[in-house]
Amino acid sequence: MSSINLKNNFALVDCNNFYASCERLFRPDLIDQPLVVLSSNDGNIIARSNEAKTLGVKMAEPYFKIASFLHKNKVQVFSSNYTLYGDMSRRVMAILQQLEAEVEIYSIDEAFISLPISPNFNLNDHGRHIRQTIKKWTGIPVSIGFGPTRTLAKIANHIAKKNPEHQGSFDLTGKKNIDQLLAKIKVNDIWGIGSRSTAKLNRAGIFTARELKQADDNWLRKNLSVTGLRTAWELRGIPCISIDQAPIAKKSITCSRSFGHPVTDLPELKEAVAAFTSRGGEKLRQQQACAQSLQVFLATNYFQKEKAQYFPGITIKLPAATASTATLLKYAMDALKRIYRQGYEFKKAGIMLTNLCPPESRQLNLFQPEKGDNELMKALDQVNHKWGRDTVHYAATGTTKTWASKQDHLSRSCTTSWQQLPEVKASFPPETT
Repeated sequence: MSSINLKNNFALVDCNNFYASCERLFRPDLIDQPLVVLSSNDGNIIARSNEAKTLGVKMAEPYFKIASFLHKNKVQVFSSNYTLYGDMSRRVMAILQQLEAEVEIYSIDEAFISLPISPNFNLNDHGRHIRQTIKKWTGIPVSIGFGPTRTLAKIANHIAKKNPEHQGSFDLTGKKNIDQLLAKIKVNDIWGIGSRSTAKLNRAGIFTARELKQADDNWLRKNLSVTGLRTAWELRGIPCISIDQAPIAKKSITCSRSFGHPVTDLPELKEAVAAFTSRGGEKLRQQQACAQSLQVFLATNYFQKEKAQYFPGITIKLPAATASTATLLKYAMDALKRIYRQGYEFKKAGIMLTNLCPPESRQLNLFQPEKGDNELMKALDQVNHKWGRDTVHYAATGTTKTWASKQDHLSRSCTTSWQQLPEVKASFPPETT
């Protein structure tokens, strides 16, 4: 095993019911009230408050199937407001990075931190300080779990979140009864153990984290590969996954969306594909990568069998790897013209950027020299980062976006839009004479 570090403890900071918590920030009347958040195009349930979970609302449930149930039980429904969620995530992570030296942002609502081992340092007290600071500065509640490895920190976080008596912070480091706690954790609740691995483990009589911890190394390597073996080692308190401040680079980037209504006209499709391509270029530059191939695809509604179906796609090998939005737009528009056909009602479109490589290792094209718009892209990204996405954008992406996904229950973007700032009205008592 490599990357073993016995000098630090780890903590996982996880925002509680993050999307639901964001929606409650500027709606205090919703505290303790059931609410759900829907996926793009108001399709499925992707987030639930604890009160909604108690009512039996399930994740990924199609909204149209349970709309009447939600209305009957006075469940508040929200469309996904990723602008709000992304901004609140940035604020939470910025606070963590102020409080701690080593922070790894794992997802929009989770981050690992690395802490030096000290016998005089009370981790639970420190965890509660972090929780109180984040709650005070952002209004977002978090849970924190501490462990000698990231896997054990994840389990500690699970315990902290499920048991209110721990006040949102639980420390597994130095616990003498750790095996008793692991015996209560099912293998499918262990970080990194998916459904296939769970099935293999169950067939072998391994159902809990303690049983996985005690499993034979050779069997684990043979049946779950080195990934499963590392998980078992982490459960034994041996760190096998080091804190990594640089996220693992993606091998491809996809930007796609279902439309709010069927789209038939080429100009409207051009706007949509241009918007997706522009977003893809932005993601490329954030990852410090270039794309060597670009794919554009369209899709009609598969479930409307009575209508003509068409699912075209085309992949273009770019003359030179690039992260320039202008260059990507040129080839995306050419590709769209080649696959578009009249007479079809398109439900979805998207682009995929593949064969990614670092800018310093790309092969330039002798016959099509690069335009040199790196400084332009840098300025574009800086303006949009400071003032909000699409503050400056290419005209090809449009302004009205009539093709945009349905968002009938969208809340206000109270932290990122001047036009949607919360309004506070003060009243004063009448003067006494």
